[in-house]
Amino acid sequence: MQTTTLRVSEPQEILALVPHRLGFRPRDSAVAVSLRPPRGAVGLVVRVDLPHLAHPADGPLLARTLVAHLGRDGGRRAILVLYTDRDPREQDGIAQVAARHFREAAEDALGDVLVWVVTPTGYLCLDCAEDCCPPGGRPLRDLDSTQVGATLVLAGSAVADSREDVARIRPQRADVRRSTARVRRRWEDRCAEAVVAGDDAVGRWREDSLAAWRQAVAIVGAGEPGSGGAPWGRVEAGLTDRRVRDGVLVALVPGTSDLPERCVRTVPSTPELDAALGGALALILDPRRGIVPPARPTAVHEAVLEAVVARGRTGAQAPALTLLALLAWWRGDGARARLLLDGALDADAEYHLAELLDDALAAAIPPGWVRHTD
Repeated sequence: MQTTTLRVSEPQEILALVPHRLGFRPRDSAVAVSLRPPRGAVGLVVRVDLPHLAHPADGPLLARTLVAHLGRDGGRRAILVLYTDRDPREQDGIAQVAARHFREAAEDALGDVLVWVVTPTGYLCLDCAEDCCPPGGRPLRDLDSTQVGATLVLAGSAVADSREDVARIRPQRADVRRSTARVRRRWEDRCAEAVVAGDDAVGRWREDSLAAWRQAVAIVGAGEPGSGGAPWGRVEAGLTDRRVRDGVLVALVPGTSDLPERCVRTVPSTPELDAALGGALALILDPRRGIVPPARPTAVHEAVLEAVVARGRTGAQAPALTLLALLAWWRGDGARARLLLDGALDADAEYHLAELLDDALAAAIPPGWVRHTD
């Protein structure tokens, strides 16, 4: 994964970059951008609602929280980009108040903060006189012709029209969902029978559920998922079991070989297995060992999980949505991770893995490869 180094003297490049980093075109938003030394490399890009930053009581606290996040990211300077409906120089509205709150919070840690504004028709520097930035700002088409914008588009980066579109998963046709539901119910019945039969039967059910995940990955890797209910119903039912879900989680990490199978097979766990699981998760979490998720396998894994959500029970997809959020977070797509995680918590407010990931997002903790240390 490449890092684009930008200087503060290139505001158009930063303004072109922000929607690609967020994955959508912000509206009514404030976006803080961390600039890391020594040459102003763009680091953390974090968005909040503009009215929240402008709130008379909560806004200053939110501003201090944003500054703290930028500082932990290694930022020594920052840019604030405000997305609003009109040129804020026309009146002292919420954009001006939001900028003031952020600048006051950042004064000691980040120095003077340059504030840019993007409207539906133009962009401008908040402190710029009208002979520099005309009323309404400079034309937005200037941002489309920047080097960074062109490079990202050629690399396949796409920007959704709205924040909600970033994580929208449209349900499959009714007949496909009915087929999946029939398979799921049969697999749930088999699980109930295995529980009565004993631990060995439960272990076989778990192994077969993980095998269904492997089959789904092979199907998606070879082409479209098709219209049948298998193996999607088995995967949906299997993910409700914590050991199967953990096996799938480990299978998302490259180089884990048969570790997912060992994860679902070994009861109780052993020190050797715990160490192997810790090593696999370190590739996601650890700043010393963290790796960038491999593009092609990760895309396949996301497609499988999206297929499960699209075919499964509405409002009952906390496991698949949480794993999707984890993959998005691992890729550095915090906006998508946040929306997917909200969906998971809406489905099950006490889903433990979702709660853990929620804590990481709330603290703006990036994946290991972003915090990489030698």
